[in-house]
Amino acid sequence: MTFKVLAYSPTCETPPQRLRAALTALVLGAALALSQAMPAEAQSRPTTFADLAEQVSPAVVNITTSTMVAGRTGPDGIVPEGSPFEDFFRNLPENDGPRRSSALGSGFVISADGYIVTNNHVIEGADEILIEFYDSDNELPAEVVGTDPNTDIALLKVEAEDLPYVAFGDSDGEGARVGDWVMAMGNPLGQGFSISAGIISARNRALSGTYDDYIQTDAAINRGNSGGPLFNMGGEVIGVNTAILSPTGGSIGIGFAMSSAVVKNVVDQLQEFGETRRGWLGVRIQDVTPDMVEAIDGLETASGALITDVPPGPADDAGMLAGDVITVYDGIAVEDTRELVRMVGNSPVGKDVPVQVLRNGELVELTVTLGRRETDEAVAFPASSDAPEEDAVENEVLGLSVAEVDEALVEQYGLSVESGLVITDIDPASEAASKGLVAGDVITEAGQQPVGTYAEFEARIEEARDAGRRSLLLLVRRGGDPRFVALSLVDEDEEVEDDDAE
Repeated sequence: MTFKVLAYSPTCETPPQRLRAALTALVLGAALALSQAMPAEAQSRPTTFADLAEQVSPAVVNITTSTMVAGRTGPDGIVPEGSPFEDFFRNLPENDGPRRSSALGSGFVISADGYIVTNNHVIEGADEILIEFYDSDNELPAEVVGTDPNTDIALLKVEAEDLPYVAFGDSDGEGARVGDWVMAMGNPLGQGFSISAGIISARNRALSGTYDDYIQTDAAINRGNSGGPLFNMGGEVIGVNTAILSPTGGSIGIGFAMSSAVVKNVVDQLQEFGETRRGWLGVRIQDVTPDMVEAIDGLETASGALITDVPPGPADDAGMLAGDVITVYDGIAVEDTRELVRMVGNSPVGKDVPVQVLRNGELVELTVTLGRRETDEAVAFPASSDAPEEDAVENEVLGLSVAEVDEALVEQYGLSVESGLVITDIDPASEAASKGLVAGDVITEAGQQPVGTYAEFEARIEEARDAGRRSLLLLVRRGGDPRFVALSLVDEDEEVEDDDAE
């Protein structure tokens, strides 16, 4: 970095004065340049978290749960079978009877009348829950208002008045950007009230849940912090500390807090109904992969949610079809299936939602009245089992051996379809095998048109090639569960020739 030194006039200054003036000008110029080059956020970084901690601490609680567990009945479960220590433990009393087991966690108060948010896994299975408040020796028993295992959120209630409480902030807005400061508070390892600070390392993380939307942070989170709040610098809760990624069980700077955008909606439902009531579209969907773009008319990017099945329900009533790509939901562009599931789940049951789908190269506007996932999903999509895998050989194409559905194949593979092409064998070196297709899978559509015979399958392949397509979209069912798979129509020799021509 270079600095501009302003010229000075020696008219009324002695040489030492001139030197001091020059040095002063240089220092001031450097300071000015640094202040202009330094981002405002860096200049305003907190010098202390003490004021924030003092502001929010009274609303943070420690949670102790207790559960009756069966007593030990011998060495089983204490040491491995055959261990040299087995005889030693066998000499202990045969049965020490049921005992009470305790666990610790964290939470925070969200209302003056005693509603408290924590993680579901903190209180799951507990028959006694005690709440310890900051800077107080008093403990209050808590009742469970409702839980949501899907997001690992639980809402508790204590009988109290005029409690200090905190509010939820916007986990998608200012103060929740990657790089922003955050503060975690809770009861790590049962050591009592403790704070840690860090930054938001990443957003929109998914771990294993359907509705996951985690904020990743390097603020220290350990066992016992579960259920505690993650604060922005305004003292608002933007996340509920839930999990850590660690090979040791202790914090290594990779912690996860469920975003307030998810938590607030869940808490509102638990407070109103004692349970969640999520919107339900009534379709099976899968992500659009890059190799499907070429195979779907009108699709330009690998985005949206591809419908694989439409049972009787809201989507069926609205006119949605298998093979449609949902591109817009309630005025918001759909990036992938995860985003669509979250948007639908956050929508009220019974809401009329405008949906845009791509069908045969054209955008179609539909309106769907949402059902309720908790009650409708199991009816529309009963559990199904995978079909057994056995060998049979009929016609071969695209690395697949296929045969038309008949009674023998229905019995052999336990099929639930009446027409289509059953995959009876598969080349293990083929693209189809690499994409997970197995014997017993049934191809019911090719090129988004039904196929019931091998001749129809060949015709769909030729039509795609004549249209200049490099891949063919197949709808494949396994045990009743459908998904789309795109298989290349270009062999390796053709690929080499095309590359040379370019």
